[in-house]
Amino acid sequence: MSETPTLLTAWKSAQAALRAQRIDSPAIDARLLLEAATGATRLDILTDPYRAVSADQLAVLDGFVARRLRREPVSRILGRKGFWKIMLNVTPDVLSPRPDTETLLDVALLAFEPAQGFNLIDLGTGSGAILLAVLTERPGAHGVGTDISFEALAVARDNAASLDLDGRATFLRTEWAAGFGDHSFDLVVSNPPYIPSDDIPGLDPEVRDHDPVLALDGGPDGLQAYRDLAPEIMRILKPGGTFAVEIGWDQGAAVKALFEAAGFADVKVVKDLGDRDRVVTNGPDPRTTPIGQG
Repeated sequence: MSETPTLLTAWKSAQAALRAQRIDSPAIDARLLLEAATGATRLDILTDPYRAVSADQLAVLDGFVARRLRREPVSRILGRKGFWKIMLNVTPDVLSPRPDTETLLDVALLAFEPAQGFNLIDLGTGSGAILLAVLTERPGAHGVGTDISFEALAVARDNAASLDLDGRATFLRTEWAAGFGDHSFDLVVSNPPYIPSDDIPGLDPEVRDHDPVLALDGGPDGLQAYRDLAPEIMRILKPGGTFAVEIGWDQGAAVKALFEAAGFADVKVVKDLGDRDRVVTNGPDPRTTPIGQG
């Protein structure tokens, strides 16, 4: 007679299956899937590892693991993804938020004091991740998220409501900043599509097969969105305002030049925690700006 499965044995079994297929972060992925399948928390797994797992729960976990082995991201399997300090609903209509994008938050939050009131816009908001993370940290701020996808905007509105931020966040369908007046915003942020079209087939299956192409394809050289955005951001940003856009790791010089050509001064490239170029901005660099001097 086989032993009754426990949180610990189920976790180890799921880890082994993922590791055997060389899935990245097998321990973390297995834990997240186990939590979702059993209703256990991370603390439960650590403090009550021998809690029994029912046959139904094990069947759900096995189904989750099978999907992960087909390279479906955990965020797609569970329908949610943590970003910054918030939890977001994600669907196939939006880009699954990534830790690299948190570099953009580091820049934006350094530019404004915690109690400061300001207006921001997130161009191509997707799930609303960047906008809602800023609003969570800056209670005096109000913001707008734009997107051309009705489906993405529905996800963003749902996330704003779930986080009780719908009173300070508005979502509108438009192309980038079309329809907004000149000098309207203190902060403009964006994580636009920046993958060169021909590079998309070679992306990891988790991205290529599960993120919307609209949120990935940056045109032949990956820079088309920045050509469109630079003059628009210059137009809608208030004098003295801050912009920050995410970029691909090898696009720093090219995107910096596009924003300088649009009329911006003091444009800089900010690196992420992996020491790769990640954000172009006229704001403070978190690596060189002491806290309180943004």
